[in-house]
Amino acid sequence: MRLSSTLFFAGAVLAAPMPMPTPPGIPSSSSAKSQLAGLTVAAANDDGAYDRDLFPTWDTITGTCNTREYVLRRDGNNVQVGSDCYPTSGSWTSPYDGATWTAPSDIDIDHMVPLKNAWISGANKWTTAKREQFANDVDRPQLWAVTDNVNSAKSDKSPDAWKPPLTSFYCTYASAWVAVKSYWALSVTSAEKSALTSMLNTC
Repeated sequence: MRLSSTLFFAGAVLAAPMPMPTPPGIPSSSSAKSQLAGLTVAAANDDGAYDRDLFPTWDTITGTCNTREYVLRRDGNNVQVGSDCYPTSGSWTSPYDGATWTAPSDIDIDHMVPLKNAWISGANKWTTAKREQFANDVDRPQLWAVTDNVNSAKSDKSPDAWKPPLTSFYCTYASAWVAVKSYWALSVTSAEKSALTSMLNTC
């Protein structure tokens, strides 16, 4: 009897590599380097006033789908949803660590540029409406479906303090980070810029 090449371990599916999700707006490495050069370098301005509620999330994007459900459908494989848009089946490959999951509860929707990082790099001066647009931005590479505990490990860290486990994803990660900061005119610290430069040099 021939055994399947697919293995199951702690809820993850280990099989032939699934295609990685590709949110819109990821620049080429050369464009990302140009965008990075144009960012303002400044010390983080942590005024102690950050609150997650200052960035309203999971707006309705289309039909009955909120932002989380929209990204789960966009970034998954063979995703089927119910009338409420919540996935009933499908699989998700987390680009940060390469793990594939079949339960949406194992997937977090990560903000590429974390909300607190945005706050300390300029978003503290925005209106709540603008922060809401940022937190639900599906037009740029800001929202990613990733393994939940990997997202927890990242937390609100910038690339000088945390990088995805998959080094092969460094190029895309840094390109997406820079694209988001460039569009939203957010600053970077010198350490952050140095880390992004190193990651872009892996492209």
